[in-house]
Amino acid sequence: MYPLIRNRRLRSSNAIRHLVRETILTPSDFLVPLFVVEGRGIKEEIPSMPNYYRLSLDQLAKEAKELWHMGLCAVLLFVKVPENLKDNAGTEALNADGLMQRAIKTVKQACPEMLVMTDVALDPYSSYGHDGIVDKGRILNDETVEVLAEMSVSHAQAGADFVAPSDMMDGRILSIREALEEEGLVDTGIMSYSAKYASAFYGPFRDALDSAPVDMQHVPKNKNTYQMDAANRFEAIRETQQDIDEGADIVMVKPGLCYLDIVREIRNEVDVPVAVYQVSGEYAMLKAAAEKGWLDHDAVMMEQLIAIKRAGANIIASYFAKDAVALMG
Repeated sequence: MYPLIRNRRLRSSNAIRHLVRETILTPSDFLVPLFVVEGRGIKEEIPSMPNYYRLSLDQLAKEAKELWHMGLCAVLLFVKVPENLKDNAGTEALNADGLMQRAIKTVKQACPEMLVMTDVALDPYSSYGHDGIVDKGRILNDETVEVLAEMSVSHAQAGADFVAPSDMMDGRILSIREALEEEGLVDTGIMSYSAKYASAFYGPFRDALDSAPVDMQHVPKNKNTYQMDAANRFEAIRETQQDIDEGADIVMVKPGLCYLDIVREIRNEVDVPVAVYQVSGEYAMLKAAAEKGWLDHDAVMMEQLIAIKRAGANIIASYFAKDAVALMG
């Protein structure tokens, strides 16, 4: 049919490219991860995550207001727990006046319409740095799930709109859903980390929260017995469908870029919103390469985010959210 059909006609100007663009990013696509610490007046840059910070509660309130003003309407909260409050049972996670519970209230007081999601896992509270209770070199599943359910109820009672279990224990979505229902918290949603892989891209995040597994006898050196094998594809669909059957409202794939095939597989299989977490290692790599002058930071950032949405993500949890929205103008 050449020359009757010339595909380049639809690429000939910015105007026509914008008009026919298939995938468009907006501020409403983003979920903003925030790291919270005890203290006051603290805005502490994370060394392995340039231009990203740990925030005390007063700074968290300011950040929530700034995000809302930019059109960013959802946050995902993580807490850095003092060492003296850590143990093997996640006891501090259930403290009604704990840092997470106060962080939820802080955001809601500062910005009542902001959607607040909370991390549900034991690793920030664990003296061993694991997402579950450790016993003789094993991560206990059912005992951990009991704590996660109580933790979720505590977050919901503090005002969380969604709880986000990131632990990958079996059966935790059903247990959390039942616990919330029993307490009358029927409107609290669950965003499940359904396909969370045992990835090497999490390093800077663990630095941010001091939540890496400790090097100690009888403590697993990694999280491979509960997070998924990077080689597996069909397992991700099975895990995700199970979480939906147990009551998950939103499902997540984590990490992002190396797993976009999984995002598309899941998007094609399920009819609930799909979230993707563009993780700390992905953020840190681009920051480092841009600092060296090897990559155009903004161009690569936007290309990555577009790729995640094009793959099928409805929600993108990203440390680049503010940078991206600032570029959108």
